[in-house]
Amino acid sequence: MDPLTQGLLGATAAQNINRQQRCAGAAAVLGFLSGMAADLDVLIRSQSDALLFLEYHRQFTHSLIFIPIGALLCATVLSAALRRYWTLPFWRTVLFCGAGYATHALLDACTTYGTQLLWPFSNERIAWNVLSIIDPAYTLPIGLGVWLARKGQRPWAARLALFWVLAYPGIGLLQRERAEAAGLELASTRGHKVEQVSAKPSFANLLLWKTVYRHDGRFYVDAVRVGQTVKYYPGNSIAVLEPERDLPWLDPTSQQGLDVGRFDWFSQHYTALSPDDPLRIIDVRYSLLPNELDALWSIKLNPSAPDLGVDYQVHRDRQGKTQRFWQMLLGRDLTTVKDQG
Repeated sequence: MDPLTQGLLGATAAQNINRQQRCAGAAAVLGFLSGMAADLDVLIRSQSDALLFLEYHRQFTHSLIFIPIGALLCATVLSAALRRYWTLPFWRTVLFCGAGYATHALLDACTTYGTQLLWPFSNERIAWNVLSIIDPAYTLPIGLGVWLARKGQRPWAARLALFWVLAYPGIGLLQRERAEAAGLELASTRGHKVEQVSAKPSFANLLLWKTVYRHDGRFYVDAVRVGQTVKYYPGNSIAVLEPERDLPWLDPTSQQGLDVGRFDWFSQHYTALSPDDPLRIIDVRYSLLPNELDALWSIKLNPSAPDLGVDYQVHRDRQGKTQRFWQMLLGRDLTTVKDQG
């Protein structure tokens, strides 16, 4: 999730365990800063290994077992940095920091990126796919509650914020189930036997979803708008990546061969060769328009230097897409739209 939402959720958690009005401000600040702290793992990078940050972002700092350690680290640093503003017993600082830190990984797991909650016991990237990584409809009510409760005079505001923290992902869960069902229905009309299906919310909303299902060695990508009725925005399909077939020149024990495996793990096995470049592997899960295969990130291979790492690339070409996104979000017709009541 975005850092602001992470911080506000941490502040809300700390406010809700605080029982002393004089500590309300400290609880909010400590919870806010601790709620963002886990994302300091983005600093783990390497000039020679472009995928290192993909391995470590949302790894040990986001593990459930790391929460007590994260709380102690945050409390130690913040109690020293902020001691001139208030005097709190160290145990209370740990309590507020722990409440904030504990919310981070759970919120991230609600998104689509994947979070290693069970590290080091499992490397599975858990993604519940019920929230977009940025969603003002989620963030703004939490922020309002934190602001109203900041001086301890409106504890009800912190309770309402906590209610929204839990209720909105619940709405997302219901919408995800509807979107997955719509994806299965679309596959059925095509006569496809679905081997795997997922639905992910598009940017900043719970109405428009990207569905991806697997059938006969191909990924089928579509968008569905799940309002009072379901509206389909059909997309395209692409062959599932098979390195032995698609990259016969690649030695799986070379650095690039290993990097392909690492990227496939990060992408939760939603990988394919780019239709525009046979040396580029894309993450099918993400695109600016939910019915497109135009991936937000990819890796580029270099056959002439297989022992060098791959090149990680980010793609953010919004040209001509913003208007189409809004049309889809509002449920308007495009050139190829199928409606279902």
